[in-house]
Amino acid sequence: MRETKRYAWVVVALLWVVALLNYMDRQMLSTMKPAMQIDIVELKSATNFGYLMAIFLWIYGFMSPVAGIIADKLNRKWLIVGSLMVWSLVTFLMGYATTFNQIYWLRALMGVSEALYIPAGLSLIADYHTSKTRSIAVGIHMTGLYMGQALGGFGATIASKFSWQVTFHSFGFIGIAYALILVFFLREKKNVEIIEEKMIQLKPSLFKGLALLFSNISFWIILMYFAIPSLPGWATKNWLPTLFADNLGIDMAQAGPISTITIAASSFLGVIFGGILSDRWVQKNIKGRIYTSAIGLGLTIPSLLLIGFGHSLFNIIGAAFCFGFGYGMFDANNMPILCQFVSSKYRATAYGIMNMTGVFAGAFITDLLGKSTDSGSLGRDFAMLSVIVFIALTVQLYFLRPKFNDFEET
Repeated sequence: MRETKRYAWVVVALLWVVALLNYMDRQMLSTMKPAMQIDIVELKSATNFGYLMAIFLWIYGFMSPVAGIIADKLNRKWLIVGSLMVWSLVTFLMGYATTFNQIYWLRALMGVSEALYIPAGLSLIADYHTSKTRSIAVGIHMTGLYMGQALGGFGATIASKFSWQVTFHSFGFIGIAYALILVFFLREKKNVEIIEEKMIQLKPSLFKGLALLFSNISFWIILMYFAIPSLPGWATKNWLPTLFADNLGIDMAQAGPISTITIAASSFLGVIFGGILSDRWVQKNIKGRIYTSAIGLGLTIPSLLLIGFGHSLFNIIGAAFCFGFGYGMFDANNMPILCQFVSSKYRATAYGIMNMTGVFAGAFITDLLGKSTDSGSLGRDFAMLSVIVFIALTVQLYFLRPKFNDFEET
């Protein structure tokens, strides 16, 4: 038993690196545009570069539910290893690209391969950790995503010292090597009953899990509760530097690092705090995870108002820190809350659907705020997001009433 508990944290550590690589490899392209457009002239067009960003998001979104279904049916270890191997190979091959079309199709393939990871990784962590440690385990894993997002920004730094080709080759090779390490050290959760159930479920329709999920009212509420906060979540990722520059009247070279570092650091602290608080609270109150998530999301409401309408450095940075901390608390508890309403047999499928709605919400809000920026109303529309977050928070607190710490079908 002690060895099993120890290995549960080894799984988190192993997958933390995968999460880092997942976000780092997808983020590098956006930072290396100036270097790449010298050799691939089509990238000088903002429209063409937008196509590269869009193809990844749309394929990643559409693939997420499929990835969840696959993860619930097959061995998650090999799914994670294969996913990491493919997107790392794609990253490596991008260093050899000489045309826009080559970059475009490699980016599309990256969307497929990266989508396969998150549902499998989070459901594996959830299976290894009981209700006493599940939120902090998920929270620590989420910090890998934040770290990868931050490190992806250094792609341009490396490209300036060497070349963009060497940068892609280097990070691609690191991922391929780490996939080989996982072959030896990562293990699927060895639960004989779960394995037997999964083998039996291979024969019925693959969409049985979808039917069960969509007939579960609680899952619809969780889906809505996940999708709506994704709007400000993606808004801060894609438009906060622009808002900082506009509201504070500073150059983007200053606004970019200030905004991204503030959000990354505060989110890092938020997932750790939210994970610890949730794991302790749920032992005393079955709604502890829901209350912890609600507190976090509640912090984002005044933060969005202040981010949108603030014009002093102190106010806006303070609001961004508060937003990141609250969003981290929310982020750490999504899969643990899902575990209270969905059987382990369908958790990857459920999270895949949630991931799809979150990505599509991100695509929608990114486009909408682009238009807001052109019309000069970016700050106002940022602040307006607080209204729909408040509505989602109210619905979640009223309707979500778990009966178990770890739901299993009877």
